[in-house]
Amino acid sequence: MAEASREERLKREALEYHEASPRGKIKVVPTKPHATAHELSLAYSPGVAYPCLEIAERPEDAYRYTSKGNLVAVISNGTAVLGLGDIGAWPANRSWKERGSS
Repeated sequence: MAEASREERLKREALEYHEASPRGKIKVVPTKPHATAHELSLAYSPGVAYPCLEIAERPEDAYRYTSKGNLVAVISNGTAVLGLGDIGAWPANRSWKERGSS
């Protein structure tokens, strides 16, 4: 009986945790200043053209000028998720996001 209530409490707390605002466990925030027109012109047009041209010449420079070195891809059809079995890709998405926020 105590085990069932402990499991229910964990379930309730976990659902509240995931539902709490803001939703999700990660967020995207700017890494560069962007408050002025000049800063925006560096980040976007016309400034963004220069790193694009450098990367076109030397693809390895993508690691120098972009977030490429900080990214990871998760590819799964959701058929074997944390011992939950075949729950599908969308429900499994919760687990993948958790890994990304670690």
